[in-house]
Amino acid sequence: MAKSKKVMGVQQCLLSPDKDLKSILEYLCGESNKLHNCAVYYARQIWFKARKFVTGFDLVNEMNRNPHFRAMASEVSVQTCLAVGESITSFAALLKKSINGELEQKPRFPGYRNPGFQLIAFPKRALKLVDGKIRLPLGLQVKAWFGLKEFFLPMPSNLTFGELKEVRILPRNRCFYVEYVYPISQVQVEVDPLKVLGLDHGLNNWLTGVSNVGTSLIIDGKHLKSKNQWYNKTVARLMDEKPNGFWSNRLARITEKRNRVMRDATNKAARKVIDHCLENEIGTVVFGWNKGQKDGANMGKKNNQKFVQIPTARLKTRIQQLCERFGIQFVETEESYTSKASFVDSDFLPKYREKPEGWESSGRRVKRGLYRTGNNQYINCDCNGAVNIIRKVAVMLGLDLSGISRGELSAPLKFRLWTLQESQRL
Repeated sequence: MAKSKKVMGVQQCLLSPDKDLKSILEYLCGESNKLHNCAVYYARQIWFKARKFVTGFDLVNEMNRNPHFRAMASEVSVQTCLAVGESITSFAALLKKSINGELEQKPRFPGYRNPGFQLIAFPKRALKLVDGKIRLPLGLQVKAWFGLKEFFLPMPSNLTFGELKEVRILPRNRCFYVEYVYPISQVQVEVDPLKVLGLDHGLNNWLTGVSNVGTSLIIDGKHLKSKNQWYNKTVARLMDEKPNGFWSNRLARITEKRNRVMRDATNKAARKVIDHCLENEIGTVVFGWNKGQKDGANMGKKNNQKFVQIPTARLKTRIQQLCERFGIQFVETEESYTSKASFVDSDFLPKYREKPEGWESSGRRVKRGLYRTGNNQYINCDCNGAVNIIRKVAVMLGLDLSGISRGELSAPLKFRLWTLQESQRL
């Protein structure tokens, strides 16, 4: 039984502001961006000259006389400064790990943002509910300059005002989104930690999962790949013979459309994985992931573009978040040689850069999607990789893999995200 704890949820909605509200949001997000850069400048000078780290509260005390700080409500300005302080704290922690040899790359001090807009956050203490709408203050300076002291946003029908912890305004690709932050209680579900689902990621098959309870699934990635290809072709055509830094309203629209498709696919795929776990009482998810794999990808120009731009890392993070909510154990492991080694033949699985001299797999991939084992049995390539990912941590977690059969390795159930239908078994 999962333990009860609180996690934070975010509900995001697209805003359709009128001309006046859009001007207000542009002004606030622009001032937040300028205040962010001022705070970063002060923190960088303290670090470079005195080798000291400032905190978010130090920045608040220093920036409270800044004109950009006073241009917004004090609660909003404080949140911007605290956000810079958090990034500096993270840099300090990474720098300590780098000095101790725990990081390969040396971290860099937080830099400046490009001119434009930045997120603004209104904490609960700044919010009020008036006639079913959320009142957000603008501050004394805006009231003196423009005669405005507040603006209103709709209250979501599926939330109560008492649940809200924060409201954020997020500018992105010339659009504005409102994010409602609220606590989510962990769901009490019955799962067995000895029942495990191994996940292998790819391109045409975005996610392939194999469990030790006789189930397997594939989440199709071809449609997502085609959407990304359409975006790249359109951007290349619109930016042909244009100067560096060129941007337009049309480019902003298609970029936002592409990003929405990627977010939608990520949420649907992650939910499909969790639903599969809940239906079969699976209490452990093992995700194969090599850190920095996209940085060193060498699959050709076209395949590199497809692999790097598909948001698999975001999908992994989303699955981990949902696992925490439902009390499912999430394990991340390196996936070296999982596609080459044969699970059916119990091949030895070396770690990255630790392959023994003369090591060879018993089977091999004979064509796309088909793997031939040492005893001439044919199974799905991605299913073979997914079950080998479980093998990487089976001893450590005490997992029993005797329930995995050839049937689930050769005939996984495939899901297409935008048809909401199950395809026939491969």
